[in-house]
Amino acid sequence: MDYRIEHDSMGEVRVPADKFWGAQTQRSLENFPIGRGCEPMPEEIIRAFACLKQAAALANRALLPERMTQEKCDAICAAAEEIRGGALAAQFPLVVWQTGSGTQSNMNVNEVIAGRANALAGRKLLHPNDDVNMSQSSNDTFPSALHVSAVLSLESGLLPALDALIATFLRLEKENEGVLKSGRTHLQDAAPIAFSQEISGWRSSLEKDREMILLSLPPLREIALGGTAVGTGLNAPQGFGERAAEELSRICGSAFRSAENKFHALSSRDEIVFAHGALKALACDLMKIANDVRWLASGPRLGLGEIRIPENEPGSSIMPGKVNPTQCEQVTMVAVQVMGNDVAVGMAASQGNFELNVFLPVCAYNFLQSARLLAQSMASFNERCAAGIRADREKMAENLRRSLMTVTALSPRIGYENAAKAAKYAHETGASLREACLALALLSGEEFDLLYRPEEMV
Repeated sequence: MDYRIEHDSMGEVRVPADKFWGAQTQRSLENFPIGRGCEPMPEEIIRAFACLKQAAALANRALLPERMTQEKCDAICAAAEEIRGGALAAQFPLVVWQTGSGTQSNMNVNEVIAGRANALAGRKLLHPNDDVNMSQSSNDTFPSALHVSAVLSLESGLLPALDALIATFLRLEKENEGVLKSGRTHLQDAAPIAFSQEISGWRSSLEKDREMILLSLPPLREIALGGTAVGTGLNAPQGFGERAAEELSRICGSAFRSAENKFHALSSRDEIVFAHGALKALACDLMKIANDVRWLASGPRLGLGEIRIPENEPGSSIMPGKVNPTQCEQVTMVAVQVMGNDVAVGMAASQGNFELNVFLPVCAYNFLQSARLLAQSMASFNERCAAGIRADREKMAENLRRSLMTVTALSPRIGYENAAKAAKYAHETGASLREACLALALLSGEEFDLLYRPEEMV
């Protein structure tokens, strides 16, 4: 392999000749082999960094024109646009498990932008620290990249997938109006319910989760850029944070603002904890919904069998004809992962010391994985399972007819204890509730028929 010699404040380093990065990226690549090949810095973070570098260059051009020339600004923006488009993805090899401030990933982006711009210019136009990192520090850029990537991942990935699943449940509600079935509590027979009502519970849960996710967005829109090393704004011009936030909003197509208190913005990760809490709530509800669906679809002959779900692939390597609720299973596994990620995010956020939290990469890794997995999981579940849910109305009617808990409708007339006697008698003898009430002389046939109307119990 051909190499070139790069240098930094610690001396010379050999860098592969075909790479745009410089000495600091190469040192990180050699010093942090943990998770290499399987746990790189999330691409969402790299794209967010590119947006930040572009916004910073434009702000510096306006505020420090004598240092940020138009040529330099244009070069930074052009290279940043390439990164945002994914053209330079191979230039970002660093892993999550590096310095806790994310300094090496910030420098990776600085060096790649400088290297790419210099290659295009045919001369050394940009310096990664003096030009690309002008008015910035890793300590304010990585928290900003975390917030930008979080907002964009929620807006562009998770919320659209969530909205699509909510829309599917709304359609299923309308299709199943008036379809009666037995309710269940404690996994035991309960009073009747309409299938549309059961689906409405799923839909409402997701709508509540959506509201909580939207509540988490405004705090995430505050960025630390402008705080530089410790929050004082050292080496950044007055108004840099505000001007950069304006440019960032334009570049990303989503509103961001400069954090009012940069000391908090550098040292606390409470916004990401709050936002991930909303993702955890969504994961909990998806776990419940997926379990409901696979219970209701259990069978095909020896389970509840009240709904039919799409049959996507063979379910067993030994049992011919077996089909499993695999989309429900992927949802529940994703939910477990997100719940685990929530612990990691919370622990990481609690570990800041003085002016900086140094668990930033692991916060980013877990938050973005949760958002990505939930979005992809919901999209797959919606397309391959929920959209194809069909009620087995005959099975629902049969189960409702056999349920003893419809006796609840009789208790206002014959009392709780007598209603319990009728239910127990019916269960022990195999009689219907009507036969039980007549045998125990609790109601006449005419009285039972007048009171026992399952369609009026919902």
